[in-house]
Amino acid sequence: MTGLLEGRVSIVTGAGRGIGASVARLLAAEGAQVVVNDLGVSVDGTGADKSPAQQVVDDIKAAGGEAVVNADDVADFQSGEAIIRQAIDTYGRLDVLVNVAGILRDRMIFNMTEDEWDAVVRVHMKGTFNTCRFASAYWRELRNADAHHRIINFTSGSGLHGAPGQPNYAAAKNGIVGFTYSLANSLGRYGVTANAIAPGAATRMTASVPDERRRAGQLSDADQERSPDNVAPAVAFLASEGSDWCTGQVLRARGYEIGLYNVPTVIRAVASTGPWDLQTAFDKIEQHFKPALAPDSSGRS
Repeated sequence: MTGLLEGRVSIVTGAGRGIGASVARLLAAEGAQVVVNDLGVSVDGTGADKSPAQQVVDDIKAAGGEAVVNADDVADFQSGEAIIRQAIDTYGRLDVLVNVAGILRDRMIFNMTEDEWDAVVRVHMKGTFNTCRFASAYWRELRNADAHHRIINFTSGSGLHGAPGQPNYAAAKNGIVGFTYSLANSLGRYGVTANAIAPGAATRMTASVPDERRRAGQLSDADQERSPDNVAPAVAFLASEGSDWCTGQVLRARGYEIGLYNVPTVIRAVASTGPWDLQTAFDKIEQHFKPALAPDSSGRS
């Protein structure tokens, strides 16, 4: 390894398995000191087991890196503070916060229960808020505009494109995008960049997706290209001191490809010289917007 993150103190939530574990191992291999946070729950958020996070820490230490376990619940406000405080108390500072922790409770919207909605939004949206809240407060106190502080949140193609069987997860993950944009706009003066990663990898969460969706080609079989390890390099780049120029962006990391999403922008507009005549508004909207939404040669619709 090249030591590109030498001496940088990082927190990775949801780091006991899957993508989070891959990220924690790579950051440590590149010289970062890592707080490995994981409550050790099942995919649906039930139970608790500290051993997955401990195994990742053991792996990091065996490879010559530095890491500690944190088993706090990201979805609890005070626990969010405790996670940030552990990094500062253990290593004397915090440079990088990576929010990977998440759960799934998939169901079509017309069958979803209130608890299934609340549980997923609580872990993804509130959990991301909790850690960012206390990390940003710490960095604000430092008031160092030339620092290289990093927030790296995790969104999903399910949110960006609207997975039909995951309305709770899609809402939370797309909410994280808007939240990340807000952080980028508010924290730059304190030397903080904020970006999001939309990953694609074979994990416990993708393994829980019904077989019919796999057969439909929405998910490929787990293989080397689908390894969570392929997501980690994009995170390592954003965590580095050299990524100051990149903030308020969403990157896709899937297989052997890293992509950059566009920031939403108006693609067509119609105007009136005064208050709208309703029929004129109807006619203009259909005339100018409908062609923009028709499939084109690139497959966009």
